[in-house]
Parts: sequence; structure tokens; C-alpha cells
Amino acid sequence: MSAVTSDVLDIVLASGNPGKRIEFDEILALSNAPWMRFSVPSGELPRVAETGRSYLANARLKARSFATQYNSPALGDDSGLCVDALGGAPGLRTARFGGPGLTPAQRVDLLLERLREVPERSRRAHFVCALCLAFPDGTEVVAGGRVFGQIARRPAGTQGFGYDPIFLIPALGCTLAELPAEQKHAISHRGRAMRNLLARLEGRIARH
Repeated sequence: MSAVTSDVLDIVLASGNPGKRIEFDEILALSNAPWMRFSVPSGELPRVAETGRSYLANARLKARSFATQYNSPALGDDSGLCVDALGGAPGLRTARFGGPGLTPAQRVDLLLERLREVPERSRRAHFVCALCLAFPDGTEVVAGGRVFGQIARRPAGTQGFGYDPIFLIPALGCTLAELPAEQKHAISHRGRAMRNLLARLEGRIARH
């Protein structure tokens, strides 16, 4: 990876998802990494087809596309919800579960309906996050994170986005959407992945 000799490493977020952008900013603010900051390009963002066969492959597609487009380091994220009772679904199709045209709330309702007859002991699930930080010179740093829990019977909480209101953390007795940002990011898949990335990245960057 090329050395970075400025005080701050500017990274383009390869995502148009406002929920993800908010979370990345919050996680970075909590991670004590003043040498790094995120930016979101103005104008229409590149559309990247998520054709990879893994979370990391999709994260890499996004990161490389944005790194090339903006000639800047770019961070790609691909995340998914895996439900044991559904054979790991929705998995790579988490954001497209149920097909096109559904709102996030409708996707949540569909998932709950699929699990309506499933007892608590069989509602285990986990979130996966894969990150790829791609540089214009072709080098990259990758990291991942997971959080385990189960699917609740009904949504609860107003924080976060997507499936957070139905992802229950049994040890805490609440969903991810009921946790304040600092507590959520301490255990979430994206928070863990980002901290892993920062740990791998920090020692490889030359800075004043």
C-alpha cells in the first residue's frame, strides 16, 4: 500500500445508503482515529452491481469502482443478515429480500411472517459485515465482523436502520435498534469490522 504522508487520510465511502453513512461516521468518532475521515462525493454516485459470490467480493467491487472513479482511497461495505431457520437467508440478498420495490419495513414484515411459526429456540441469526478499503494503486486492506443474536417476534426500537429493530441481543434483552449508538457499535458487526480495519490499517500508514 502506498504510504500516506498527510495528517489525515481522506476516504470516500462507497455507499449511497444514508444509514450506513451515519453509522460509519459514528463508529469512526468513537474509535479515536483522528488520522482518518470519511467523505461522500457530491453528485450522482456510481452504480455498482453486487454480482460477487461473497460479502467481501461485493465490498471489493464497490471499493474498487469508487477508488477508480474518484482517484481516492474508497471503503466498500457489504453486509447481510443470516437466519438459521431460513438456511442462512436472506444472506447476500438481504437488501433485496422479497424482490424489488419493497420498503425496508416491508422486508422486515416479510421476514417475520416467514418465521411466524418458528419457536424462540430456533430463531438464531447473525449479521455479517465485510469491508474493503481500496487504494487507487490497486492495493487494499480488508476486514470483517459478526454479531450473533436471534430474530424477535416484533420490531422494537427506533435507532439504526434495516433489520436492526428485529435483531435481538438475548444477553441484553433488547434489539440493536433499542441501543444507544455507543453501545450498539461496541457489539455490532459493522463496529467490529471497522475496528478490525483500523487496527490493520494504522500500522501500515506513514503519517506525521
